[in-house]
This record gives sequence, C-alpha cells and structure tokens, in this order.
Amino acid sequence: MTDLPTVRGKLLRDEALAPFTWFRVGGPAEALFIPADSDDLAHFLRNLPAEATVLPLGVGSNVIIRDGGVPGIVIRLAGKAFAGVSVEGELITAGAGALDAAVARAAANAGLAGLEFYAGIPGTIGGALTMNAGCYGAETKDVLVSAWGYDRNGEKRTFQLADFGYTYRHSQAPEDIIWVEATYRGRPDDAEAVKGRMAEITARRETTQPIREKTGGSTFKNPEGHSSWKLVDEAGWRGKLHGGAKFSELHSNFMINTGEATAADLEGLGEAVRTDVLAKTGVQLEWEIKRIGRP
Repeated sequence: MTDLPTVRGKLLRDEALAPFTWFRVGGPAEALFIPADSDDLAHFLRNLPAEATVLPLGVGSNVIIRDGGVPGIVIRLAGKAFAGVSVEGELITAGAGALDAAVARAAANAGLAGLEFYAGIPGTIGGALTMNAGCYGAETKDVLVSAWGYDRNGEKRTFQLADFGYTYRHSQAPEDIIWVEATYRGRPDDAEAVKGRMAEITARRETTQPIREKTGGSTFKNPEGHSSWKLVDEAGWRGKLHGGAKFSELHSNFMINTGEATAADLEGLGEAVRTDVLAKTGVQLEWEIKRIGRP
C-alpha cells in the first residue's frame, strides 16, 4: 500500500494485531494507524486514497482477527487524546477510546447512576456505540444522549440517540463512522450506593465469567426466548476442545484460547457449535463476536 498521508501519530506497516486482542490470535494489519488526536484522524481520512479500506479497532475484547490478517488500514484510537472522561451536571462525556469501566467509575464518583452496567463490559466506548453494548438488564441506548465521529471521507458526523435505531446488539448508524466521542446522561444518586452496585456487578462477573483467560466476551447473541449459554451447554460443548479452543467450563458462551489456538480454531469451534445447536434444537445462534480479516 502506497500513497498514505503523512501523519503526526503512528503509521505502521504489516503490524501484528494479535497483541491488541484478548484472544491473542490472528495475522497482521496491512497498515495500522494510531492517530495523535482527532484532527490527525480527520486529516488521514480526508487524504486517504478512496479505494483504501478502513477498520476501527478498540481493545479487541470482542474480536477474532483471522489468521490471514486484515487488508487495508486498521485504526486504533489509543492514548489520552481519545480516552478522556468528563462530567458536567448530569452529563458524562467520554472519548471513544475510553474503557467502558472507566466511564462507569467516573459517573459513580460524580454521584450519577445508570451507567453501572458498563463496569461489566470489557470494551471501549467506540465498540459500545457500535453494538449497543449492555449486560445485566441495561444497554447503551438507555443512557446515551449523542455521539460524534468521522465518516470515511473525514467529515464530522453527529448522531442523536434516535439516529442510532438501536436494537439488541445492533445499531443502524452508518458502518463507516469512526466514533470519537459520546455523551451520556446519568441520574443523581448517592455516590457510595452507585459504587456498591458497580462492585456487585464486578464481583458477579469475576465469579461467573473466565475473565482471567484469553477470551472474548459473549460469543453468541441470545436468541429470542433462549439463553445462548444454555443452548451451548445442552448441546454438549462446555469444555470440549476444538484444536486449541474450547467453550469455558465456567460460562459456556465464552470461548477460550487454551494457549495455542489459532483464529481458525476459534471460529471453527463457533461454527461447529452453531451447526450442532441448529440441528438439535432448530435455533440459529448468531455471532456476537466480530470475525475480521482473511482466513
């Protein structure tokens, strides 16, 4: 790939992506761009050849990078320029690179309730916006006010909550938007009470999910009227090895890289389970984890 714009941030060729993902698998990016700030990001997008493909990547907690790597440019919003969190009144403003849990903590410290569930989501705000991230009965759509980012042409686009058309783990916002910042509204509450609820969520997650493993969060969306973990469990896949991958004994909707898994092992395991569950129950499991790149 040639003719890439000059930038102030980092622009790396043929860069390994596995270290940036929770599964620690996958091939390299043709190019990896880590912008210095939002102006650097806009400049890059405006001057990028039209045929170049772009893919944003957060902390890689909900992603399988395939073994053949990712063509085009992967953009990672890292560092203080994209991770800031501020509170003014009932509004919490967070950069797209901020960890969901950090936003939950900032809201709690300010005595604002409603964002406690973000303490249980191991991703960034950019990913949360894209997939209406949620857990324990709450979702991004419940607290989001607005967000802005740049489209593929580097034009700033602002979206109000209604513009997202949120449904379960899905947004109708254009897929080419690279989110930069979001604003949420919390509800005034006692700070210690909010922190207590967050602590309960964190404790529940630590005892029910394999968070110390090389995992990727929930593998499948919950089908209407069903729990994915129950379907996986009842089909006999809890703890069953597929190459170097398996579904966790602790939570059977969480895949684990046992140490030597490839991306193909992980994706193959997921597809094998989908096929088996469909044959046994007639229920089609849908991936919640994003699979990206070339096999």
